[in-house]
Amino acid sequence: MKNNSIYTPARPVSAETRVLGWRDLFSLWFSLGMGLMVLQAGAILAPGLGMAGSLLAIFIGTLVGVILLALVGVIGGQTGLSSMSSLTLSLGKKGIALPALFNILQLIGWGAFEIVVMRDAASLLAKQAWGAQSFWANPTLWTLIFGFVATLLAVCGPLAFIRVVLRRWGIWLLMGSCIWLTVNLFQHASLSTLWHKAGDGSMPFALACDIVVSMALSWLPLVSDYTRFGKSSRQNFLGTACGFFLGSLWMMTLGAAYTLAFVSSADSNALLLALSGVALGIPLLLILVDEHENTFADIHSAALSGATLLPKSISIGKLSWGVGLICTLIAWGIPLDRYENFLLLIGSVFAPLFGVVLMHYFILRHRQPAESNMNWRALSAWVIGIVTYHLIAQFYPNLGATVPSLLVAALFCGLLSKRRA
Repeated sequence: MKNNSIYTPARPVSAETRVLGWRDLFSLWFSLGMGLMVLQAGAILAPGLGMAGSLLAIFIGTLVGVILLALVGVIGGQTGLSSMSSLTLSLGKKGIALPALFNILQLIGWGAFEIVVMRDAASLLAKQAWGAQSFWANPTLWTLIFGFVATLLAVCGPLAFIRVVLRRWGIWLLMGSCIWLTVNLFQHASLSTLWHKAGDGSMPFALACDIVVSMALSWLPLVSDYTRFGKSSRQNFLGTACGFFLGSLWMMTLGAAYTLAFVSSADSNALLLALSGVALGIPLLLILVDEHENTFADIHSAALSGATLLPKSISIGKLSWGVGLICTLIAWGIPLDRYENFLLLIGSVFAPLFGVVLMHYFILRHRQPAESNMNWRALSAWVIGIVTYHLIAQFYPNLGATVPSLLVAALFCGLLSKRRA
């Protein structure tokens, strides 16, 4: 089904495998920018900010996030390296161990979350169709089904998934469902009332932007796993930026709007319940079918990150099976009430890291692996950025910590590198 050699993370992919154009990458990142988890993120913002405030936070946060995402994607396209392997340009061969470990942990977390959301949605639809006591309403059944299917897709590899599944039919299912939900919103909600509906002030605007940015930042440690197969830097940037921006903006806005218009409960499944009532739940079902691409990406990239730490004799396929199994097992008992803190924790780790990476690659133009196995200057700048993030989040929460921590890490990276020179 695939040639495992082209997925080796430590080696640049060959010219023959750089076959993804901007339409392929647009399809991938449009799909990854959407999904049930993105709907839930929009729902988190709505009560505190209202519709107008939520839409502004979604626009600003998504714009900042996709610019960073696309720039990092360009690095993967130019070097031909996977995301974690490309970090050797900044951190050194041994310096990537800690980021790789963080990435594995966050991707397993994301993969489990995705399975949980798909499971809850499928169980809800099954209960409405066949009753709460039916065989198909069993959440454990759907946990196993979604975990297995996503893992199988990850084992198949990115080229087959993007070109065969996503571009041919997956993206059209997703667009159809979102158009359906958008039309339903226009038909059954007063847009004027919705637009002027104020929030209760429970969430600072800057914190909301941080949550939105973190949705894009969660993909930073794996964007190059896919853009390294891109045909050119221009197509990598445009396909990634435009796809993720449009998909995330649309889906997160729907999540905020449906929460304000139709949800009266703070329960984490309240939004899914509201969506299940639209057209017999068909739009939600279409989103559910296409949701596997998010879990696929989590599992495949976690396997690639694991391959940078483990012996080369262990194939990406075997690692994908292992990661998928772990995600499925965790999904059996994971709660969603700590989702917001999970998103912010991701931002605190990876925003400063890629501030260092972007500074090294685009400003300092260090495009060869670091001379030493451990670049302590780059690692120090990363740690300073993480500390900055948590200090701002603790003492100045209204300021927003993501962009400042990224800039501080990049600045210290530049200063320490110049001092060395």
